[in-house]
Amino acid sequence: MAQRDDRKRLGKKHRTAATRPKKGRAPKATPVTGAVDPRKRKVLSTAAAKKAAAKRVSRRSPEFEGKKTIAPGGRPTNRDIAAMDGAPSSPAKQARPTRAASSSNDKRPADGIVGRQTPRSANVAGRERLLDDDWRDIEAIAEGFSVETAVEHANLPLIAVCGRPNVGKSTLFNRLTGSRRSIVGDEPGITRDRIYGEIEWMGRDARIVDTGGVVPDDEALIPSEIFRQAQVALEEADAIVMVVDGRTELASPDMELARLLLRGGKPVFLAVNKMDTDSMNAGAENFRRLGFRNVLPISAEHGSGIGDLLDAVFEVLPEEVEAEPDAVMLTTDNELEEDEDGPDFSPEPVKIRRLRSHGEYDAKETKVAIIGRPNVGKSTLLNALTGTARAIVSPIAGTTRDAVDEVVERGGHNFRFIDTAGIRRKGKTKLMAEKLSVIMARKHLEAADVSLLVIDASEGVAAADANIGGYAHESGRSVIIVINKWDLMTKVGPDGMRLFDGKPPADQKIYEQDVRDKLKYLDYAPLLFISAADGKNIESVFKKVELVSRERRKRVTTGQMNRFLEKVDFQKASVPMNKRVRIYYMTQAAVAPPTFVLFTDKDVKLHFSFERFLGNQIRENFGFIGSPIWFKVKARNKKKAE
Repeated sequence: MAQRDDRKRLGKKHRTAATRPKKGRAPKATPVTGAVDPRKRKVLSTAAAKKAAAKRVSRRSPEFEGKKTIAPGGRPTNRDIAAMDGAPSSPAKQARPTRAASSSNDKRPADGIVGRQTPRSANVAGRERLLDDDWRDIEAIAEGFSVETAVEHANLPLIAVCGRPNVGKSTLFNRLTGSRRSIVGDEPGITRDRIYGEIEWMGRDARIVDTGGVVPDDEALIPSEIFRQAQVALEEADAIVMVVDGRTELASPDMELARLLLRGGKPVFLAVNKMDTDSMNAGAENFRRLGFRNVLPISAEHGSGIGDLLDAVFEVLPEEVEAEPDAVMLTTDNELEEDEDGPDFSPEPVKIRRLRSHGEYDAKETKVAIIGRPNVGKSTLLNALTGTARAIVSPIAGTTRDAVDEVVERGGHNFRFIDTAGIRRKGKTKLMAEKLSVIMARKHLEAADVSLLVIDASEGVAAADANIGGYAHESGRSVIIVINKWDLMTKVGPDGMRLFDGKPPADQKIYEQDVRDKLKYLDYAPLLFISAADGKNIESVFKKVELVSRERRKRVTTGQMNRFLEKVDFQKASVPMNKRVRIYYMTQAAVAPPTFVLFTDKDVKLHFSFERFLGNQIRENFGFIGSPIWFKVKARNKKKAE
């Protein structure tokens, strides 16, 4: 009634006002979820969520979008993306293709590029999800990469490869070593740490080190650390190969690095890379203004000019210092038969294979892979174990990309510690280099003997930690759980509370029980509390690694196993009756990891509870600390298939 009285009072003004009712059908108001039928709420909520997702736009910076990687298989490369960034983006200036000219199966240039969506793109509305096809392509690329590590020889000369980012240093390193040890991609700055390898040319051996892209004037944390690592390699090198991009003009980092190398006084060879055809070789002379006398055009990708480069480099390398052979006592018969052209009884030189892969062997060294989530302290732990600044350490997650290895001798035993990249979920990896580093981290884990599962004490055990530990368990690697940053959990202030979060200090026994509850499948793994930054309890890591590696290669005789079976009460195993088997005898078939063959009355797969029961009984009697135990079943009276 009040509204009606107001309209009467307004009179003619009401008929001309904006509040006058419009002719025709009234607009449909957007219904509220709580005001509709409960049976329609789910449909309405789903529709609202779709509209909100369609309006969502990526708000990342243009620099981040320019680094997005396109998976192979017909999609654009990073160079194409850079060209797109420079092209005009106004839709009015670009001709739109007609419907007849474009079919539904054709891909537009923006398909697959995060942040550059089209109505037909697979990632419309900024959903930066990784397709399974992308990971299959990356895994196919990673199949060609090598995880073998070079055995260090101090008497071999060293060649250092340096240059600014994205000029082809890692490609040249892989070409010279004959492997794919270093990760290669279109993104600049992939290599960060020093990567060592070995080469052989014309009967001579030498070591070679690949360094990260050097930008001397960049004061940012990671570029400055890359420059520091490159300086270490340049100081210990006997010859230096500076790589430049022959397809681009000289940049200021090239000139700054050239000045540093000229002041060093060591032989430097300028390799003008990406000269794929002979007609381009003449352009290499333009780079002589850097001041180097030895300028060689090469193509690291196609292998042209590599022989000339190696000939020039090995001419200036010092000769390898060979050990004097042991004297051989000649018998009387040998002395009578000896003449000027007589036989040579000196010991024949034994060719040592400097590269090896994982297998059952008399190991001269133990390979230890340091694994874990990003930013849990793996590189800091490597530096603490080796006593050097071998790996780049920064608070930025994902700093390590290539695996960094270092050999430490302790108590007459050699340990090769391998710092791997942080393993994260597939949905969290965006760049091609990150995807490759995750896959290569798992490959290095599978090639190791022992794995150190590093967990951040301040964050606790996450689901990703359990997944990473599962990789080591399923691959048969021995596992040691390392709780890092324990000093943060125990340092207290004047009020008796922890400094970093203000909570009461953690109890070590309670924390260990919590870790055991969340990682129940790793109940056989030893657990250590350390602080890599402060160097606390680092010595216990060496002791545990030596113990676990020894237990990993332990062998039990068949007689001992049969006497063990007689004492085991299998009625205590909680196994369904149809899954129970009778074990006649068992024997250990292999070591590293210990593998046992069970000869039974049925050819069935062991129930998981029976495997767990038998494994626990074996550990109580024989040990096998830190190593998973594998079982294989063979039926004693198995009928042959007709």
